[in-house]
Amino acid sequence: MKLSADSPSARNVSMPDDLESPRAKLVYLYLGAYGSCPADRLCTDLELSKSTVLSITGTLRKRGHLERTDGKFELAGA
Repeated sequence: MKLSADSPSARNVSMPDDLESPRAKLVYLYLGAYGSCPADRLCTDLELSKSTVLSITGTLRKRGHLERTDGKFELAGA
């Protein structure tokens, strides 16, 4: 996994109980650490395809874990 030059924040992020997919957990924790970012950055930093990222973020949004604002994803209530 490649990480961008931005350093992660020191936030305490609790994993939702309904997340079972390792990739969904990875996206969730990444956004918890780095804050909001566009899908392209998630693809690059996590080395995931765009279709995978969009599928995961779509599921996380439907479950109320993510929000999308101005083309960027962030944890709901962040």
